[in-house]
Order: sequence, then structure tokens, then C-alpha cells
Amino acid sequence: MQLKVRVVVDQPKGAVSIAILRLALDPGSLHSVFLGSLRLLQRQMTPFPVFILFGLANGEMQERISRKLIDFPTIYVDPSNLGSFPTIQSAINSVPSNNNQWICISVKAGVYNERVTIPPEKPFLYLKGEGMGKTNVVWSSNDSIVTSATFSSLADNIVVSDMTFVNSYNYPFKKDGNKISAAVAAMISGDKSAFYQCSFLGLQDTLFDEKGRHYFKLCTINGAIDFIFGGGQSIYEECTLSFNGETLNPGTEGFITAQGRDDPKDRGGFVFNKCNVTGMGKTFLGRAWKSYSRVIFYNSFLSDIVIPQGWDAWNALGHENQLTFAEHQCYGSGSDVSNRVNWETTLSSQELQTFTSTSYIDNEGWIANLPLNMLG
Repeated sequence: MQLKVRVVVDQPKGAVSIAILRLALDPGSLHSVFLGSLRLLQRQMTPFPVFILFGLANGEMQERISRKLIDFPTIYVDPSNLGSFPTIQSAINSVPSNNNQWICISVKAGVYNERVTIPPEKPFLYLKGEGMGKTNVVWSSNDSIVTSATFSSLADNIVVSDMTFVNSYNYPFKKDGNKISAAVAAMISGDKSAFYQCSFLGLQDTLFDEKGRHYFKLCTINGAIDFIFGGGQSIYEECTLSFNGETLNPGTEGFITAQGRDDPKDRGGFVFNKCNVTGMGKTFLGRAWKSYSRVIFYNSFLSDIVIPQGWDAWNALGHENQLTFAEHQCYGSGSDVSNRVNWETTLSSQELQTFTSTSYIDNEGWIANLPLNMLG
């Protein structure tokens, strides 16, 4: 079988090295073997990304090989390597505006003390770390939910995996430290965005799920006050919601969600499917940030941190009939609904199917077309 290898070099700053791979093909498998590295320049220079793209002459075989393995270039972030970008933001900045093909930014394990923004004109980025708690992005800022975020994702078609985002203004919490205030670890505003095995650490307003369709899988979100909030249309699957109630004054309850749906025609809402609600202290499942707030817990473990009332009408007080706060098939000591607010929503089986299916956020197959398999 004929194999074509195309090397594309993007040179915004300088050049160092390139890794060469050999593909050995047989009718049933694809193997890649590392052959070595070629030193392009001996003198020290600022780094630039080298993109290696592979294509197969045989169209049938091309279809059999997952594009998730070979169809997109990779940029490397590693402050210790002259052949890589020193910061995540510099790697993002190197991507051409209005890019329409997936580009992977591979980030080496370490602590990156920087504020990271993916601007609207930089779609189709796959930000890949080396593990939750291993690749950490840390920044300290507070007050404004729009400007305080450690990580802001404003573009459509974004994937992030194996990374941790921390707003260190109140995290880890210190009793003699900063006064508790809004301090966002991540703000997600683009459409068709997915997060896999990521963690978001803060105290108040940790994850700003602002707008767009989002899919979170095997993620951890940590906080105490409205720590998942916004107007997004999102599914959280097999995620851990970790409540830090010990940071609050004695007798003070926290709030896990503050959903921001403000129009009956808006499809927004937070759906928690097969999630784990745990931590210390006492908390509401959520409160209504806007007048048509929608939050659904389905087939999830609720520990005894959940107070019997479950929900707070907050900004929708007197208009509780407009809210959709629901629990179905949950379990654990906090799942007893006998003392919940009397306006909690009971969904029909058809409504439950609508909201808990991935089609709620994906009726066009965008999740299946991501550069990593999140549905397996």
C-alpha cells in the first residue's frame, strides 16, 4: 500500500526539531513506530510548532483508520523545551484566525500561572493536558464574573481534556485570607464545547457555563456558592460536584447551581446524569438565577449534604411555576424528596428522555465528530 507523508511547517518565531514517524500498515491494523528525531538547527532559537500530517493513498483504508489519531496537527507547550511554546496562551495565539480544521495543543504537566483565553476567532482547538491535577492552569482574580476567569473559552468547537483550572483567589480557602467573592475558574461561552476529565476549582462562581451547548464528562467541579452557573445548555455526565461547605459561616447553606435561563423559549438548562454530589456542610441543589431556570438531576448520587428543601426560588420568588427544578431516579441519603419544595417539577417520561439524551445538546452529531471519543 502506498503511503504519503506531508510535512507542513508553520514558522512564526523560529525552528528547532521534528519527530519522524514511520507507519507500518497491514490489512487489519495501523502501527506507528518512532524512528528518531532530526535536528534542524543547532543554534538556539525561539520555538515554533511543526505540524506533521499523514494521508493514505488508499481511500478505503483512510476510512477505516480513525481520523482522531492522524487527521490534525499538534502544537506542544513545554516551558522546559526550546522546541515548544512556553505558555498555553502563546500556543493559542499562533493558530491562524478563523481556522476550520482541528488543531491539538498538547500541554505538558506542570503549573501554568497564566490567564488563558481562546478568542471567538480561534475555533476547532483541542487543548490536551497530561491529567487532572497534573496539568494545572492557575490565576487569582475576583469580583467580575466576566473578567475574573482563569480560563475563558469564547470560540465554538472547542475540546479540553485532562486539565485543571483554578482560581486561587479563594482556593484553597484560608479563614484569614481573601473575603469570599465571585472568582471564576472557567467561563465557557462558545457553542459545541466539550470537557473530558477536567477539574474546575474555586469557591464562589467556579464554573461559568455562560451560553452554548456543552458536554462535560468525568469532570470535577469544586465550590460552595453557585459554583456551576450561567445560561448554558449543558449535560454533565459522570461528574463529581464537590461542595466545600466548611468554608462558609456555621449554619450557612451553599448552592451548587444557579442556572440562568431567562426565556420560556430558551432551550438552556443544566442536566446532571450519573453524577456524584458530595462534600462537607449543607447545600441546596440549586437556586434560580433567572426567571426560567432549569436544572435536572437524573440517576445521580446525592449525599446527605443536600438539605431537605432541595431548591431555592431566589430571583424567581413568586414565579416558581416558571422554573424547572427536577430530580428523577436519584439515590443516596440526600435523595429523599418527601420534604422538597412543593413546586419541584415532575417530568413526564417523554420529557425526561428529551433532556437526558445527548440529543438535547446534539441533534447533528457534533460530539461524535470530536477529535476524541467521549461517547464510549
